[in-house]
Amino acid sequence: MSETKELRLPSRIESVDEAASQAETFVKDNGLGDDFVSAIDLAVRESVANAVKHGNKFDPEKEVEVTFLRSPKGVEIVVRDFGTGFDPEALPDPTDPANLLKANGRGILFMRSFMDEVQWSSHDGGGMVVRMRKSGGEG
Repeated sequence: MSETKELRLPSRIESVDEAASQAETFVKDNGLGDDFVSAIDLAVRESVANAVKHGNKFDPEKEVEVTFLRSPKGVEIVVRDFGTGFDPEALPDPTDPANLLKANGRGILFMRSFMDEVQWSSHDGGGMVVRMRKSGGEG
C-alpha cells in the first residue's frame, strides 16, 4: 500500500497546527498506531514551524510545501520552504553544556530523536527540504 498527500500552506504560524492535524489524519487513515501519531506530530510541528519562521521568515508571498507518503516501509514526510537555506551542521549542539539554556537547535534534536531518518538538502528551485522517515507500521 502506498499513498501520498500534499499540502501547500501559507507562511503563518497557524500552518503548524494545520499540518499537524493533516498528519494525524493521514497516519490514522493509513492504519498506523499512536506511537506513529505522536512521533510524526512532533516532527511535523517542528519542521513546519522552522520552514515558516526561519525559512520563509513569515513572508506571505512564500508557501510551505508538505508531503506525506505511506509505503510498506513506513511514513515519509517532506517539508520544503522557499527561504535562503542554512547548513544544519553549523547549528550549535543543544546537548553541549554550553548550549543547554539556548532555545535554538532543540527542534532538530527532537526531529532526529522521534524519526528514524532526517535529512536536509537545498532544493534546485530554491529553499530547503527536510525529508523525514519513520519506519515500521507494516500490516
